[in-house]
This record gives sequence, structure tokens and C-alpha cells, in this order.
Amino acid sequence: MANATGPQMAFYGTGAATFGYPEGMTVADFVPDRVKHMVLDHWYNYPPVNPMWHYLLGVVYLSLGVISIAGNGLVIYLYMKSQALKTPANMLIVNLALSDLIMLTTNFPPFCYNCFSGGKWMFSATYCEIYGALGAITGVCSIWTLCMISFDRYNVICNGFNGPKLTQGKATFMCALAWIISVGWALPPFFGWGSYTLEGILDSCSYDYFTRDMSTITYNICIFIFDFFLPASVIVFSYVFIVKAIFAHEAAMRAQAKKMNVTNLRSNEAETQRAEIRIAKTALVNVSLWFICWTPYAVITIQGLLGNTEGITPLLTTLPALLAKSCSCYNPFVYAISHPKYRLAITQHLPWFCVHEKDPNDVEDNQSSNTQQTQEKS
Repeated sequence: MANATGPQMAFYGTGAATFGYPEGMTVADFVPDRVKHMVLDHWYNYPPVNPMWHYLLGVVYLSLGVISIAGNGLVIYLYMKSQALKTPANMLIVNLALSDLIMLTTNFPPFCYNCFSGGKWMFSATYCEIYGALGAITGVCSIWTLCMISFDRYNVICNGFNGPKLTQGKATFMCALAWIISVGWALPPFFGWGSYTLEGILDSCSYDYFTRDMSTITYNICIFIFDFFLPASVIVFSYVFIVKAIFAHEAAMRAQAKKMNVTNLRSNEAETQRAEIRIAKTALVNVSLWFICWTPYAVITIQGLLGNTEGITPLLTTLPALLAKSCSCYNPFVYAISHPKYRLAITQHLPWFCVHEKDPNDVEDNQSSNTQQTQEKS
């Protein structure tokens, strides 16, 4: 039965058509002439994907965009509304939310539009470069912010009161540094070092990691080392020692409780340390999700950089890229839902969310009041 819909029908003319694409047709045949020069030779080796993929990816990306905007917008809103959340550590979290928010708001509308417009790049070559640069800036900013969050957790958990404190000024500097690094590495392709090109099923744009010239190779090597391997190493280093500190702390607490012949220790210091450990565990989950999302794309990039392009199909590139962008949806919910202070802010400022978090101060006041009443009755 003839398939009478979809962009492939433009190549059938007025004659009878059978299901599928004409022999010899490639994924690059859908690209408008104004951006044909941005299609790498590699993509001419592959036939077009089933049109279903364009629509499916468009729906997925649309869903990710809505979730990311809602989640990251919520984190930023609560930070602005709640005075209790305006701490140096939360400033780093908000910087991560801002980066993730910009990533999806600038990337998902063009991608979805392309997917629902026949599966081709509908904009200019210049906007393709801008699209790629925005994705690069926000992606690099996110990993460096996560790197800084990880190091801050390491400092708090492992060094305790002996370590340097994170002040508002230091946090501001760290946030600014993350943006400076990300913008600094995204600009060189506009000046001839590296380049941005159409990618995968050619609905989006990203780094060129296929061209075998010195400019592209050296740029991608630097990007991998300074914007993935280096911050990732700091993150791994931080959490290896954080996990060791958590186990050592828990063992010490159990040993102390056993000596005192009590079930557990409930001192203020213990509660403070326990809260910090909970935050560290939350951040560890968040960083793990980041690695799960970005590693497949990094592997494909390195594979292309090494010249081993066999098997890198359009879909094999597009799906990891989409997975990488999805990390912007997880960050706000991991922090906002798990962190008691964020839950308390939601309870206070957005009661219709039906999140009922008790204020620790109110609990302490009630306990003090009950104790006082008991003493008066005695």
C-alpha cells in the first residue's frame, strides 16, 4: 500500500509510489540548499530515517522542555522568594538551574519545529551555529557548576569546620567563572578554531567532530580535556572521599552509640552532620545522573574524533544527544524534592503543591513549650 504522507513524497513525483524511500536517497537530501554546506560528508552514507522518528523525538523533546522549564523555574522562583534559601551553596544550585533552563528554552523550540516540519533544519546557517553554541555554553556551564557543587560538598563533609567556608562572594565568583569558561570555549568556532555543523538526523546542530583537520581535532581534544575530563575528574575525586567520609562517620556514630548504650545520638552536631550527609547523597545521585546522560554522547564524540566513524548512524548520534539534554530535567527535581528547605519553601510559598514539610523551628518551639508546661504542672 502506498505511503502518501511524509516529506519523502516530494521525491516520488506524480507517479505511483511504494512504501519507503527511493534507492540511493540519503538523510542529507531533505536539507535545504541554504544549509547544505553544513552537512558533513559522513551523513551522505546513510538513508533517511523513518519519519516516525522525527515526530517521536519532537514529542519527547517537547515533554523535556515543559518539565525542564517547570522544574528549573520552580527552583529559581523559590530561591528568589525564600530568604532561608539564599545561602552560598544554594546559589550554585540556582546557577545550575539557570543553565539548564536556558539550555531547554533555547534548544527545544527549534528542534521541535524542525521535527514537526518534515524533519529538516528550517532555519539559517547562522542560527545553526548559534543553536550549537547555546547548547555548548549551557552544557559546559552545567558540568562546571556540578564540579563546584561537588567540591563544596567535599569541603563541607571531609574538612568540616577546618575547611574554608563558602561565602556569598566566593559563590558568586564560582558562578561567574562557570559562565566565563563555558562562553570562552563556545566562541572559538566562530573564529575558525573548530566549527558547528548539522548533526545526526539533521534536525539540530552541534560540534563538528568528524572533520579530519588540525583545527577541528585540536579544538575537540581541548573541549574533551578541559570541559569533560577535568571537571569529571574533580567530581569523581570529591565523591570518592565523600563516600569514604560518610561510611567512616556512620561507623563512628554507631560505635559511639554502642559505648553510651543508646540506640542513636541526637546531639545538634550529629543532626547537622546528618543533614550535610543527606545533601551529599542527593548531590551524588544528581552527578550520577549527569554522567549517565552525558557519557554516551562523549563516547560518540571521541569515536568520531579518533576517525572511527563506522557505525555512527544518524540515530545513534541523535539519541545520546537527546539523552544529554534530558539531564536538565532531573537536576531541579532531585534538589527541590529531596532538600527539606526547598520542600519547606514550597509549603510556605506554593501551598497548592500539597507538599507538607514541617518547619524545624516550629517543632523545637512546640517541644520547648510542652517541656515548660510539664515543668509548671510539676
